Order: sequence, then C-alpha cells, then structure tokens
Amino acid sequence: MTNTSRTIPHRDDDVLRELRAPQGRPLLLTGGTVITGNPLLGDWENADVLIGGTVVVGVGPGLLTAAGDDNMIVIDCTGTLVLPAAADFTTPHAGATLTPGQCADIAVLRLADTPGTPAGAIPARGTHLDILLTGGQVHLYDSRPLDTAGTTGQPPEGEPAHDPAHPFLGVWVDDNDFVRQELLPDGRYDEARGNRPSAYQGRYWITDNRIDYLDDLGFWAFGEFRDGHLHHAGYRFTRR
Repeated sequence: MTNTSRTIPHRDDDVLRELRAPQGRPLLLTGGTVITGNPLLGDWENADVLIGGTVVVGVGPGLLTAAGDDNMIVIDCTGTLVLPAAADFTTPHAGATLTPGQCADIAVLRLADTPGTPAGAIPARGTHLDILLTGGQVHLYDSRPLDTAGTTGQPPEGEPAHDPAHPFLGVWVDDNDFVRQELLPDGRYDEARGNRPSAYQGRYWITDNRIDYLDDLGFWAFGEFRDGHLHHAGYRFTRR
C-alpha cells in the first residue's frame, strides 16, 4: 500500500546522533521509491533498503517491521528516490545496483520542495541529493556533510550577499517598452508587462554580470548584463 500521508522525509536530531555513532548497527532507508537497477528484483514505489556493514543486505517492502528487533538505525525516505549512486540504467547489470550483496553505494534524491514555502523564500532544500552513502557509510545527510547536518542559523547555501547600492539597480525597459523591470534596493524586483503592473515579483541576486531571479510564484530565472544592456528571457533591456 502506497504511503501518501507525507510527501517529505522527516529529519530529527535523534537520527543524526545515531548516524554519527552507528556502533555497527544496521541502517534502514525506509519508505522511498526504490530503483534497484536490477530487472530481476524490479522497483517499488514504497520500499526499504537494508544496509549491513558495507553492503546491501535486503531490499523491498516490509523490512521496516524488523527494525526494532534488529536494532536498526531508521532513516525516513518518504518522498525520495533511492537508487544506486553510480549506475548505468541503459545496460542491465552494468554499474552498481541495489542487489543484496552489492556494495552499499546509494543516493537518495528528494523529489519536491517542502510544501508551504513562504512566497519569495528560498525553497527548503528542494529537488537535490539528500543522502549519500558510500560503502555503507553516510557522508551526506539532509544535503549537508554529516558533521554539519542539523545546524541552524546559517543563510541558505549559495545565496550571495545583496548590495543595496549596486550600480545595476533601477528600472530596465525592453526595446518595445512592453516589459519594465525594476530592481529595488531591498533585493526584490517588480516587473510590469504591458498594462499589467507587478506581473511578476520576487527576489534577485547579482553576481558579477549575472542576475538570478526567484519569483514569488516559485520559478527561477536568470539574466546577463552585457554592453550596457540586461539580457533576460529573450528580451534586451535598457536602463532608464
């Protein structure tokens, strides 16, 4: 039966502490969509992968029922894709597979951004490499190295500092005076289109001659400043 009660995996400090001091306990990745890469085993929409030492020891639905008996460290993989970290799916049995007895080199990919992300906010670690195991050891957890996972109070990774006095700030207008984009000092933009004021609004970051946009609707876009113009989405803008 498919688990539809949650769409994102649960992360807590208790699991982190266990992963940092595993003491030889088996590790269970549970509830994810498991792609084995082995046509004999097949794939599952909701299944488990059990790791013992450096190898995969079990794969498929139902392994979670033995978690307490076998003192497993359980990682929730709801809403993720669990697959070999190095695989060639074009050729059967080529490269790594999630076959019992194979080395536990496993990638867990989160499939969707966290629901309820506020408008204009950086999505909370969206579609990305969530967990990485090599040789049965967790090296990446919740998209961070295991020794720094779970830390708080840090800015979103990769977000450049905003300069409220950047020389590219101001109003940029396309050649037909149809799109008018204002880069505001507070790090937000407001884009009018034709007779639609504020057709698009969101956040922006300028790095050298590149501008990245995160619209309040949730999509990302970019532009480039070249030869005194802003080139973005097929438009050429001139500042006014």
